[in-house]
Amino acid sequence: MAEATIQVTEQAVARIRQILGKEKLAPSAGLRLAVQGGGCSGLSYAVRFDSQPAERDKVFEFDGVRVFVDPKSLIYLAGTVLDYKNELMQQGFVFQNPSAGKGCGCGASFSG
Repeated sequence: MAEATIQVTEQAVARIRQILGKEKLAPSAGLRLAVQGGGCSGLSYAVRFDSQPAERDKVFEFDGVRVFVDPKSLIYLAGTVLDYKNELMQQGFVFQNPSAGKGCGCGASFSG
């Protein structure tokens, strides 16, 4: 079985780098992606910055930007592409998740 992975677009990497610089976080810091219970479709995405990965995290690196995903969340996020949109009607991180059974209008919630 292939190793579970995620991808991050150039736009998302640029935005993560910008926020890391603005927050003056250490070089070991990165973006944490997680899945948690809740939201209008049963599961929701969580995005935050952490100073370093946890012991069991899978650490992905994209052009010097680190992304941390815990093992349980990686089950739901495998194959996901994280993008960043800065458009009139939508601004923020966008998940393109092939594992999501159905989503909701807000784009922050899905069912597995």
